[in-house]
Amino acid sequence: MNEYWLVALILAVIIIAGLAYYAGKLLKQLSAQNQAQQQAELAHQQALAKHDQNVLASVKIIVRAMQEEQCDFSEGCWRLSVLLDSLKLSSELAQQFPAVFKLYDEIKHLSILDDRKQLDKKQRMKQDYQRMTVEAQLHSEIVSDLDLLQQYTTERMTILNT
Repeated sequence: MNEYWLVALILAVIIIAGLAYYAGKLLKQLSAQNQAQQQAELAHQQALAKHDQNVLASVKIIVRAMQEEQCDFSEGCWRLSVLLDSLKLSSELAQQFPAVFKLYDEIKHLSILDDRKQLDKKQRMKQDYQRMTVEAQLHSEIVSDLDLLQQYTTERMTILNT
């Protein structure tokens, strides 16, 4: 009878040791998987930051060109709106720079490039008038937004570089 208890005890110890080994192995795999996920997330965040740095550099150039009147407000706001919408780590920029986005919303339906070339002169002039009217209405607000946008891009690029 004592032998049966001894054999049962030895089997129980072997089974428990096997299960403990297996549990340790699973915990090690889980730890490795969690570490790999963290590294993947970090790499993803770094890629997003790199993308945003490139976009912000372009935004900064366009803002400067608009401030120095080397770029029409319509073209600049169009480009800025598209670029700012493509930022991955920023949101609610339309609320921060409303005039830039408003001008874009007012002119985005107008013809550009080859489509514009295909318009007759009267239609082109009508669209130019619409564009210039909206630009004139929003001019001072856009100038303010450009100053804020210049500051925003400088701050965001500093943050992303750290």
